[in-house]
Amino acid sequence: MAKRKIPSPITILVIIIILAAICTWVLPSGEYNKLSYADNAFSMTTPKGAKILPFTQHTLDSLHIRIPLQKFKNDIRKPVAVPGTYHHLPANHQGLVSVAQSPVKGIYDTIDIVLFVLFIGGFMQVFQLTGAMEQGIRSLSHTMKGREAWLLVILGFLFSCGGASYGMAEEGVMFYPVLVPLFLAAGYDLLVPVAVIYGGTSIGNIASFSNPFATIIASNAAGISWTDGITARIALFVILSTVLIIYIVRYAQKVKKDPAASLVYQLQGKVESLYPMIDVDEAGSLTIKQRLLLGLFALTFGVMIYGVIFAGWWLAEMSALFMVSAVLVAIIWRIKEGVFIKEFIKGAEGMLSVCFIIGVARAVTLVLNDGQISDTILYYAAGAVGHMSPVVFIVVMFVMFNVFTLFIPSSSGMAVLTMPIFGSLAVIVGVPSREIVNAYLYGMGVMSFITPTGLMLPSLAMANVNVKVWLRFVWPLMLIISVICLVFLIGGVAMG
Repeated sequence: MAKRKIPSPITILVIIIILAAICTWVLPSGEYNKLSYADNAFSMTTPKGAKILPFTQHTLDSLHIRIPLQKFKNDIRKPVAVPGTYHHLPANHQGLVSVAQSPVKGIYDTIDIVLFVLFIGGFMQVFQLTGAMEQGIRSLSHTMKGREAWLLVILGFLFSCGGASYGMAEEGVMFYPVLVPLFLAAGYDLLVPVAVIYGGTSIGNIASFSNPFATIIASNAAGISWTDGITARIALFVILSTVLIIYIVRYAQKVKKDPAASLVYQLQGKVESLYPMIDVDEAGSLTIKQRLLLGLFALTFGVMIYGVIFAGWWLAEMSALFMVSAVLVAIIWRIKEGVFIKEFIKGAEGMLSVCFIIGVARAVTLVLNDGQISDTILYYAAGAVGHMSPVVFIVVMFVMFNVFTLFIPSSSGMAVLTMPIFGSLAVIVGVPSREIVNAYLYGMGVMSFITPTGLMLPSLAMANVNVKVWLRFVWPLMLIISVICLVFLIGGVAMG
């Protein structure tokens, strides 16, 4: 009997879109009033239209929003849900036309991410022409021969640190064309680079100690300093990063010893890499130009990190950075203009499947928002946990944030929507506000490993690994991480 083939990523997402549309026919439409800052005043959406309110702390206090006034000027950019203002709206069922249009709208809504991925593809294709990356990987493989596991340790920690410190996520896409050939040359399989890159950034986002897109925004929305609870988050970061690295190294070494032990081979069969294979039999040597180009590659990454952390950069600036770097590569290697344009476009074309997955994934959220049931889900969830004991409350909140992640994959969007509501509930049931922020971080972070509406499917597509392989690999890790996170949450509540 033939094995049942798992659907393609886009098919999976289309099924989820249809299920989301069905939910708009089952659940009532509704929303909370939303408060936002504009022109030195507050604007609050209500059933009767926008209402202008004074930009004062008294306004926030009267609305039971526990956020310092200045945070609206400097940190919080998205509308904040106002506690106690949920109201029903006329049903806005999402039918066949809405479902058909949603992938197109999803691509519109994620055009900044799509362009970022396309520019990375173009940059990497031009860079591959020089042979610098291939020769660099060949040299590194020879240098680390017999010590390949240290690559997993070092890179796993760096990606985890990137996620925990500044919310590294989409930026990880640029490393697949580099690390897939490197790890294959080391004797590992296609799953290992996904585990290191996507697994590393996901672990980091769970224990975010200074992530501006999650920890800082959520803490602001809950009305506390983002440093409240930072010691526990750093401790969790060290523990979870260690667990991840041990988990990856054990699997990778098993595959290196016996290629038949590869989950990719067992569940997917023989799979070709999307990137050129590298012959590592001879070390070779790097030319001066190739060394210069590798330095440019490292500098590009360094500038990207600096820009995101210190200069307020995001996807538009990062896309421009890769475009400029591609031009510099062409100048240094003396690539003719016609060849450069042709190869850049060829590289972008290779990323189109990933871009479609990103856009279709966003369509799920758009269907829920257009059907106006996202706030309804939040409202009923809040009503269910309002009278629980502190320990039960925090455990249930962890599980709820697991579920919410399926509908709201944006960390900042989740924070401003949920923290004002659940932050107030936490105070009522006797749970420290830092722990509701932690429940949000841990719950959303753990679920991000398998959230189809997030970066999981694009990441798997970058390495040509299917969902079944990833799920088989990651579920024991998720179980271990969940237990550790719950111990930290319950301990935090017990300590008060």
